Amino acid sequence: MYPVKVETVALNRDGGKQKLERAKISLNDCLACSGCITSAESVLITQQSHEEIYKVLRNNKAGVPEQKVVVVSVSPQSRASLAARYSLSSSEAGRRLTGFFKGLGVRYVFDTSFSRSFSLLESQREFIERFRRRDHDKQALPMLASACPGWICYAEKTHGEFILPYVSTTRSPQQMMGSLVKGFLAGQLDLSPEQIFHVTVMPCYDKKLEASRPDFYLKEAETREVDCVITSGEVLKMLEEEKLSLSDVESAPLDTMFSSVCGEEFTGHAGSGSGGYLHHVFIHAATQLFGEEVKELTYKTLKNRDFQEVTLEKDGVVLLRFAATYGFRNIQNLVQKLKRGKSPYHFVEVMACPSGCLNGGGQVKPLPEQDNKELLQRVEDLYRAEQCVVPEEEQRVADIYHTWLHGVGEERARELLHTQYHAVEKTNNGLLVKW
Repeated sequence: MYPVKVETVALNRDGGKQKLERAKISLNDCLACSGCITSAESVLITQQSHEEIYKVLRNNKAGVPEQKVVVVSVSPQSRASLAARYSLSSSEAGRRLTGFFKGLGVRYVFDTSFSRSFSLLESQREFIERFRRRDHDKQALPMLASACPGWICYAEKTHGEFILPYVSTTRSPQQMMGSLVKGFLAGQLDLSPEQIFHVTVMPCYDKKLEASRPDFYLKEAETREVDCVITSGEVLKMLEEEKLSLSDVESAPLDTMFSSVCGEEFTGHAGSGSGGYLHHVFIHAATQLFGEEVKELTYKTLKNRDFQEVTLEKDGVVLLRFAATYGFRNIQNLVQKLKRGKSPYHFVEVMACPSGCLNGGGQVKPLPEQDNKELLQRVEDLYRAEQCVVPEEEQRVADIYHTWLHGVGEERARELLHTQYHAVEKTNNGLLVKW
């Protein structure tokens, strides 16, 4: 439950007041509208805070019977945010974060750029499938990216059955990593999934909601794929509680099993700071569907910098039209166009936060003397400074596809790398937000 309580009263015809039963807002009531849940630091979800990590680590040190192998997966957006605070490169911040967490008793520290490669590859394949069936399936396109949990909550709770068929079934990098850690890694270590305590470090609070979805709960093992989500800001809080500066933490060697690295440097993906979905799907689709090799994308800004589009034209005919839509105002415009049947797009990279994930509500806040725009630009620069890799060329990813997942496009890959979404039935009460 959230620590949010609402006192309500009803007015009688004579003007008298009658106190109603206290309303409680639970996790399932959250709309993830980038209001309280994404901006109020005091809002914490039970078992979704850094205190839970400390509890598990203390139990391990105390020698309790049910020992947990603690795994931390860090997002590149969080790494860049912390790097900006401590004036480090993103890779140096990653190495020092590895040292920090392992000093607390964490066994493995991974990088979700690795799991994002799976998300990008599956998104590419899903788009090709949807494009080829578009003539007999009117809801195949536009395909709407699904990596942002704030956007998913909004879609499920406000537009339900209408919008969900357009939403990609591909898991986000966080939940891809959840499947890899509780599935592949557990098998490699000869452990059951519940013997691993998996923590992710993310740029927004909504990732806590995503990890708590029933779809990502392993019923047989009675454990979530991601046990605990903490934000970049909460990592900063942990450092402060340990009376440490990340700049002074000794670096540790990177765990390369689930990390995208080149030597001692982290690698990333081309495209936006929200994952590069538009970039990679567009280039792949241009080649696979039309035999066109696209080396560089040209973005056209529409109503604002958070609404941009990219097109592929040949002989004056538009073959592909993609868009990046960030922030709820732009998302609402997109949804209204879909409802009127006037959306011209084949694919849309949808993110709830203005400026995308690098500007997530869980990122490290600017210091009093810092300007927020300048800090965001610094974070973007650090993020983009990493060497980019092409998902199709990552040998470790290919190996996992052909062994653990039984091959590209096989049923096991669809089962472990995809998910489903559910329309939430609206109830008639005064707490509903009308969009």
